[in-house]
Amino acid sequence: MNSKKKNRMALLLGILIVAAVVAVLIFKKGKNSDVFQTESLEIPFNKQGSLTFLSADNNDTISTIDIEIADNNQRRARGLMYRKSLPADAGMLFIFDVEEIQGFWMKNTYIPLDMLFVNANNEIITIHANTAPLREWNYASTKPALYVVEVNAGYCIQKNITEGDKINFSIGK
Repeated sequence: MNSKKKNRMALLLGILIVAAVVAVLIFKKGKNSDVFQTESLEIPFNKQGSLTFLSADNNDTISTIDIEIADNNQRRARGLMYRKSLPADAGMLFIFDVEEIQGFWMKNTYIPLDMLFVNANNEIITIHANTAPLREWNYASTKPALYVVEVNAGYCIQKNITEGDKINFSIGK
């Protein structure tokens, strides 16, 4: 090969290497900026109703919280992911179309939660207290559930909410 062809090949190789490095840096920057934007943007709580916990013994009110509603596949999939905080007396109510065994995980969920699984009779059938943030293992109901309520970790212990207690909720402010 003559020297002109060698120089062209070296130049072409150099351009390809520089282009590859630039592409990697752009991809990496774009990926990091998406994560940064998602993690730095605080998602505000949006009250859409209220939920009352009722004692299994005498149907007395144990406590009442403000709730956001997750009643379609997109809202249920997103849940409380990427939230940095949840007001003390607030939570999210997941409403499903069919009463069946439900399972949740904590991927991309930054705050520890209590998960309460509730059947069609509004009875709390399973409580997973103090779930670990950012974990991908499954927290499942022990029986078929139609609803799931998520509140800040420790809420059930603080308010003495137990399996067998009931919920009552209303949607609308």
